[in-house]
Amino acid sequence: MDENINNPIKSITSFYAGQSIFLTGATGFMGKVCMEKILRSCPDVREVFILMRPKKEQSINERLEQILKLPLFDKLRKEQPSNLKKIIPLFGDVSKENLGLSAADREMLVERVTIIIHAAASVRFNDSLKYAIFINTRSTRDICILAQDMKNLLALVYVSTAYAHINNSVIEEKIYPPVADWRKMIKAAESLDEHILNVFTAKCLECFPNTYIFSKNLAESVIADYSSSLPCAIVRPSIVSNTLNDPFPGWIDNLNGIVGILVGGGKGVLRVFKTNKHLRPDVMPVDVAIKWLIITVWKIGLTSFKPGSSPFIINCTSSNLRGLSIEPICKMGFQLLDEIPFEQTLWTPGVIITNNSIIYYILTMLLHILPAILIDLILKLTKHKPMLLTMQKKVYTACCAVGYFANHQWIFKNNNGIDLFDSVLPEEKEAFSCDILNIDVKEFYRAGIIGAKKYLFHEDMNRLDVAKAYRRRLDLFATAFKTIIVIGIIWMIYK
Repeated sequence: MDENINNPIKSITSFYAGQSIFLTGATGFMGKVCMEKILRSCPDVREVFILMRPKKEQSINERLEQILKLPLFDKLRKEQPSNLKKIIPLFGDVSKENLGLSAADREMLVERVTIIIHAAASVRFNDSLKYAIFINTRSTRDICILAQDMKNLLALVYVSTAYAHINNSVIEEKIYPPVADWRKMIKAAESLDEHILNVFTAKCLECFPNTYIFSKNLAESVIADYSSSLPCAIVRPSIVSNTLNDPFPGWIDNLNGIVGILVGGGKGVLRVFKTNKHLRPDVMPVDVAIKWLIITVWKIGLTSFKPGSSPFIINCTSSNLRGLSIEPICKMGFQLLDEIPFEQTLWTPGVIITNNSIIYYILTMLLHILPAILIDLILKLTKHKPMLLTMQKKVYTACCAVGYFANHQWIFKNNNGIDLFDSVLPEEKEAFSCDILNIDVKEFYRAGIIGAKKYLFHEDMNRLDVAKAYRRRLDLFATAFKTIIVIGIIWMIYK
C-alpha cells in the first residue's frame, strides 16, 4: 500500500456508516473494547460479525449475552441500546482450518463484509508450536483467503504485536524479512505430530523466546505477501493494559504487564520479580490502542488501493510511558496501594526487584515457596484445602514466561501512528484521541489498580475503610513477625 496516505475526504463516523465489519477475537481483551468503541462512537455502522465458539456448555449466543452484561458495555447500553443488536455471532474457531466457518456463513461474509479486523490470537507464551501456528499464523492465511473472495472489501487490518521482531533492538514501522517460510511452517504443523514438532521447536525459536512471538512474526509475513492484492495494514500494540478513560478509566480483565506486578505485590502473592530496575516498559492503554486501530481502518478504507502495495504499519507504542522505569513505577504503584488496598491480602504490599538469577532463586524459595509450604501445612492440619503452593507455582511459571521481556529493552519507532492521529478531523479528535504525550501516568496506574479491585476481584470500593483496617492489622503482624525473626537470629548468633 502506498505509504503516502491520502488526505481524509470524510469523517471517521461517516466513513463507518453503513459498513459491515468482520471482527475476530471479539471475546478477548482488545476485541471486547474494539466492539464497544465501534458501536458507540460509530453508531451508524451496519453490522459487526464476530467469530465465536461455544465454551463451557454455553452456546455462542449465550456467551455473547454474558459478554454484553459486562460493565464495559454499560455506557453503550445506556446511550445506544439498539446498537447491541447489530452484533451478529457466527459459529467458528480460528484454530480450525478455514476458521471453522460453515459454507452459508462464509458466503454471507463474502457478500456483505467491507472491513476485516483480525484480532484473534492465543497470547499464551507456552503454547505448543502446532497450536500457536494454527491459531496465530494459519488463521491469518485463512482470513486473507476469505478476504480475496469478498466483493466490497475496503480494509483488512491485522492486530500483531510490537514484539514480533525483537531480534532487532530498534523496531521500525516496516516489513522485516521473514524468519521462516510461513507456508512450510503451516504445512509442517498440519502434517507432523506434536512430538516431532516439539523436537524442532528449539530450532524454530532460535531468535525468539516463545511460540507466540514466532507465530505472530510468521503471521506478519502472511499479511505482507497478501497485501499485493488486498488493502492491508498491521497494527502492533505493545503491552496492552487498562483503559485510560474510554468508556471509563480502569477497565481491565487480565493481569498482564505492570498492573499484574502491582496487583500480585498488592495481594502479597508476588514478593520477588526478576527484571532490570532501569528497564522502561512500553505500556499502551487498551482504549488508545483501539482508537488507533479504528483510525487505521478509516485511513486504509479511504486510500486508493494499488496492486503490488505493501501493508501500512503502525507501532502502537507509548514513548511517554516509556519515560518511567520499573523501579519508580513500582514505588508509585505501592504508594497507591497504601491508599487503595486490596481485601484479604496475604502479606504487606511490596516486590523485591533483582536481575541477579541466583538472588532471585534464593528469594523465590524463601519468600514464595517455603511460606507456601508452611501455610498449606497449616491448612491441611485445620482440614482446609491447601492451595498456596499451587498458586506460587503458577506465579513462578508466569514470571518465567515474561522473563525475556522483563530483561530486554527495545526502541519502537511510532511516527506513522502519530501522523495518523494528526490527520483526524478536529471535531473528532476528542472521541478518537490517541494523545500519548500527555498521559498522567500516576492516574493511569491508579485507574488500573481500582479496575483490578472492581472488575477482577469484585471488591466494593465502599468497603475501602474495611480494607485499610485489615491492612493496618497485617502491617502490625508483619512488623511483629519480622521483629521476632531478627531477635531469633541475634539470639542464635549470640549463643
